[in-house]
Amino acid sequence: MSLRNFFKRYLPEKEHIHNHGGMHLLSNYLHEPNLWHIHRRSSAGGAAIGMFCAFIPLPIQTLLSAAFAITFRVNLPLAVVFSLFSNPITMPPIFFFAYKLGAMLLGLDEKNIDFSFSWEWISTTLLPIWEPLVLGSLILGTISSLLTYFIIRLVWRISAVNKWVNRRRIK
Repeated sequence: MSLRNFFKRYLPEKEHIHNHGGMHLLSNYLHEPNLWHIHRRSSAGGAAIGMFCAFIPLPIQTLLSAAFAITFRVNLPLAVVFSLFSNPITMPPIFFFAYKLGAMLLGLDEKNIDFSFSWEWISTTLLPIWEPLVLGSLILGTISSLLTYFIIRLVWRISAVNKWVNRRRIK
């Protein structure tokens, strides 16, 4: 199965994304055809944007990934799906590691913090630790998005070369 067919099979439909959550805020921009095309550049870009947004320490990753996908005209469903890498199960370890990385890079003493992603935690605990958390999140988001971009481009290239080789064998 090619990467394009894999993405077509498992990505949500345009109508599902259009009607889901806060996406109605972006509805005027969802008519751009490039947002829905599945090709090497658009797919890799959408996945990279989604991975970057997954590391944003606010509960608006999906909406931000959609806005960035619209801005950069890359695959919107992939951006949304990859932003879900950060979910209630993965958020505490991701942001804990981001905080530790940021504190280490800034030379700050680490505070013993229990990461529980809730509005109460955001309003009481986030203020004293926001600088190392944001720095660590930006670094991890950048690294993960670059890795995702190049891995998808590489897998897409390998898939295309294999298809070409198989076609040449058949003739």
